[in-house]
Amino acid sequence: MKYLHNIGQYFIMIREAFGRMTKRKVLYHLTFKEINDLIIDSLWIVCFLSFFIGGVLTIQTSLNLSNPLIPKSLIGFTTKQGIILEFSPTFVSIVMAGKIGSFITSSIGTMRVTEQIDALEVMGINSINYLVLPKIIAMLCYPFLIAISMFIGIFGGYITGIIGSYVSGEDFLLGLEYDFEAFQLVYAFIKSFFFGLVLATVPAYYGYYVKGGSLEVGKASTASFVWTCVILILINYVLTQLLLS
Repeated sequence: MKYLHNIGQYFIMIREAFGRMTKRKVLYHLTFKEINDLIIDSLWIVCFLSFFIGGVLTIQTSLNLSNPLIPKSLIGFTTKQGIILEFSPTFVSIVMAGKIGSFITSSIGTMRVTEQIDALEVMGINSINYLVLPKIIAMLCYPFLIAISMFIGIFGGYITGIIGSYVSGEDFLLGLEYDFEAFQLVYAFIKSFFFGLVLATVPAYYGYYVKGGSLEVGKASTASFVWTCVILILINYVLTQLLLS
């Protein structure tokens, strides 16, 4: 019953986020601030992770291609498939659940325990709309972050393959071109869109409804990370079944 209550409260929060609207000028300012905090500030860690993920994929694939009859272009193909289909959308999102999710939960949770949210309500402001909606709008840019991750990941695989003499540049590029399906990019961006909504709303829920003091805010951040990861994996499974089966 507790989980059903939490799910109901979660959807009520989302409904309230689109309820009584904050002034447009204020909402614009808050939205651009969230884009900077959630998207722009995450670029460095996404680029860092993606580059080395692509490199590791290239190394692992090349080390397992011991048969000389298997073309080296398969290294580029495997790196491309792994990055686009799974590593960039899913692995990066799980890491972002720690960075973005913890930031959202702790920032809103701190406002809750210091009674700043109560002050917003006293002033007649819809606190859920004020705090949650800008984050949802900002995370609509999340697929662009994943697109950068894909590019950096494939580039990292390319550079690693050449520097480590695992594959020539021509063979790697040939593997990238082989059996390319545009729908795979569509699938990855659809996943990224839903992942972005989860990254914005689940941590916001745990932060908004936290009770107690600073210790409870820390516990809420941990819980939001765990449940965000669980939901991301479930959504990944469902979307993969629906779109690729």
